[in-house]
Amino acid sequence: MKVTDVKTLAVDCFRTNWIFVKIYTDEGITGVGEATLEYKEKALIGAVEHIKEYLVGKNPLTIEKHYHDIYRDAYWRGGAVLMSALSAVEMALWDILGKHLGVPVYQLLGGKVNDRVRIYVNGWFAGAKSPEEFAHKAKEAVKRGITAMKWDPFGKSYMEISNEDLNRALSCVAAVREAVGDQVDLLIEGHGRFDVPTGIKIAKELAPFKPMVFEEPVPPDNLEALKAVRDKSPVAISAGERLYTLRAYKDLFEQRAADYIQPDISHAGGIMELRKIAAVAEAYYIPFSPHNPSGPVANAATLQLAACCPNFCILEIMSSDVDWRKDVTNEALAYQDGYMTIPDKPGLGIEICEEECLKHPYQPHTLRHYTGALTDIRPAKTEFYF
Repeated sequence: MKVTDVKTLAVDCFRTNWIFVKIYTDEGITGVGEATLEYKEKALIGAVEHIKEYLVGKNPLTIEKHYHDIYRDAYWRGGAVLMSALSAVEMALWDILGKHLGVPVYQLLGGKVNDRVRIYVNGWFAGAKSPEEFAHKAKEAVKRGITAMKWDPFGKSYMEISNEDLNRALSCVAAVREAVGDQVDLLIEGHGRFDVPTGIKIAKELAPFKPMVFEEPVPPDNLEALKAVRDKSPVAISAGERLYTLRAYKDLFEQRAADYIQPDISHAGGIMELRKIAAVAEAYYIPFSPHNPSGPVANAATLQLAACCPNFCILEIMSSDVDWRKDVTNEALAYQDGYMTIPDKPGLGIEICEEECLKHPYQPHTLRHYTGALTDIRPAKTEFYF
């Protein structure tokens, strides 16, 4: 079997653009991956084109060799753009191998530990501004069987936060906690916003609301700062969505800088690299909680991975999305009582409809995290899609 082509498909999805990668072979088997990289999609597409030059004509089944050679030959190793491109290609190669052998990818990684996985939802708050609006939307999510939810209540704050803005954020957290009760887990997102003393201050203020985690309290490029917050935080700290490869995680583990790890399958190196990261985390007794706010292909791949990790804890997923999510792939999610079932189809168990993808071409979108528009994550009147 030989690779004959590698294509990228950019699909507008309101807050960003999904970037799907499709690999073709001379035996008619295709594989799909996802490299969604918010707001830097053009650079990503160029990186995939470089990988295509290497991959066409080669056997797609020797995945570990291709991963090693592509990573090695990039020379400027790591980083969001190169690693996202490599992650999507690696994902698609696993899809091809699973289809070639007629088994789901999880079977190739040792088989199931989990038949289903617990999820927490992101995006449930779309359009909410006031604590009352957040509380209302949280209640609606719980009616759908949601048992864990995440959001960023910190507005436009960066590095520091005024007492007024902190009180506003805490009012929002208090309103949601009151609305959903103690049986629902709350995950508070920091988006790498704060300096060390501010991160510690916020963590202490969050403690009475019993959050499951305070995520990424400081920027991702200084693990010593993350550890400084974790050491003085009364609540669990999660991080890792902007770390790439096992090498970066090695430093996090050795410093014990986080209580939960959140590598992203579309950025940190793909399926096998995340499997390795999860395995090392298992030795440190650190729960594995993958970052997963992107599109349907990344979600399908992450579900396959979650099936075979003994230290898997909880999986992020978007609760709502653009209407055409159901058209661009054949995604069929089985959700009940806060859990999502692992699908058993060969490969990743998902296919892209190229014709539908082309109906929603690339649109420029910009970062909203420091503009006050962070909750405008979906179009008005968007409903749960699973």
